[in-house]
Amino acid sequence: MKLFSTKQIAVLDQYTIKNEPVSDLDLMERASMQVTNWIIQRFSTEQKIVLFAGPGNNGGDALAVARQLADLDFVCEAFLMDTGKALKGSPAINWKRLEEQGKVKVSKIASISNFPELGDGDVIVDGLFGSGLSRPLDGLAAEIVRELNQTTHTIVAIDIPSGLMGEDNTENNPDKILRADFTLTFQFPKISFFFAENEEFTGEWEVLPIGLHEDGIAAEPSDLYFIQKKDIQPILPQRTRFDHKGTLGHALLIAGSYGKMGAAVLASRACLRSGVGLLTTHVPRLGYPILQTAVPEAMASVDQHDFVFTEIPKIEAYSAIGVGPGLDQKQNTRKALCSLIETAKVPLVIDADALNILSIQKEWLGKLPGGSILTPHPGEFKRLAGETENSYQRLQAQIEFSKRYSCIVVLKGAYTSVSLPGGKVYFNSTGNPGMATAGSGDVLTGIILGLLAQGMSPEEAALTGVYLHGLAGDLAASKHSEQAMIAGDIVKAMGNAFKKLQQNN
Repeated sequence: MKLFSTKQIAVLDQYTIKNEPVSDLDLMERASMQVTNWIIQRFSTEQKIVLFAGPGNNGGDALAVARQLADLDFVCEAFLMDTGKALKGSPAINWKRLEEQGKVKVSKIASISNFPELGDGDVIVDGLFGSGLSRPLDGLAAEIVRELNQTTHTIVAIDIPSGLMGEDNTENNPDKILRADFTLTFQFPKISFFFAENEEFTGEWEVLPIGLHEDGIAAEPSDLYFIQKKDIQPILPQRTRFDHKGTLGHALLIAGSYGKMGAAVLASRACLRSGVGLLTTHVPRLGYPILQTAVPEAMASVDQHDFVFTEIPKIEAYSAIGVGPGLDQKQNTRKALCSLIETAKVPLVIDADALNILSIQKEWLGKLPGGSILTPHPGEFKRLAGETENSYQRLQAQIEFSKRYSCIVVLKGAYTSVSLPGGKVYFNSTGNPGMATAGSGDVLTGIILGLLAQGMSPEEAALTGVYLHGLAGDLAASKHSEQAMIAGDIVKAMGNAFKKLQQNN
């Protein structure tokens, strides 16, 4: 799914109106009906629906929803924020339709003293302002939002919570943004929904299709995407009857140190579960019996040092190399990592302590083999790329980092973002908070490494690995709960994740 700025979405609205063709009013009716259908599936006619409308199209949506709900026997009350100016266009028509229908009590809020008393169980629908804002709310609008934020009622925002901007909220005032429990956004999620600091405003968000013109969507340029099942299915590695372990890639994983051999075990198991033909894991000497016992399917390459990685094995035979899980940051490990970066002719998957070493030795970043994949969590990325004020600025830094060093950055977290050297960014749709557990990142490294070794391009391996990792995490959470699941559960769920991904429903 392409993602667009709010200005681009407005362009797509107009393209649809012109080329479907459909009137602005009918497109508003279509969008409003989607909201109405969502509400009637979740709330009872015994609950009053209280709608707050602003002067623009977002308000027009809310007024249309009120009329539609009233026709379905919901008790509704609509409040229009009075700006002192007459409504125009489709919002004005929907206000008139609501008055003519006569089933909804309508009032205007000219000052905060007109703010209504809300009853127990009332559901609030926010249609004050849409995504076209370019500055923080002020005056009466900010006062209404403040009052709404002080209620304990369920709040459903239409398209975007009032006061939240669609992309960059650096200059916004969080005290003047509505805190919704649910956000029903039209056609595409807004880019700001993917940023952690905005979750308190959006709550749970859901995309409602409103039939924007496919030709317009295809023609409108974008470098931002939302990864979904249909994007990954066509690029998933397929096997032929005559495949054997020698044709399915040989991966090298360099991982583990004294006290951190679990990372090597988890990453190795995940790599094998990703379908790679052969895996060799390079470990410190005293890690050898642990690896051979815990992961008998992996071959072992043994370092001369008892406790840490200090030398690279011969690497010519490997189709992909991963390095970092549980590695430690000793001086001789740093030297060995530098030697690996300078010697490798295939893309590297770099994680954990290998990233921390690179953040100290930033001059090595320019030596990375083309197509290398870095998998930092936010703290590791901050050490690599520098401090940023918020998630939007961090996204810009991520894009610039990928371009500067010709690498792929997998920035882990909710909606993990994958940035490519050409400037494209993909947000992931799978995964859950239960994956915030020790070893989850090691599992991701192993999955991406295994896919890369099988011959997928670095871009495909990163996108598929992230999606599969999140999907396996979702399956693990459904079995164990988000609280109780551990990283090993993600590995165990890989088989079912592959099965689910291969299904067409």
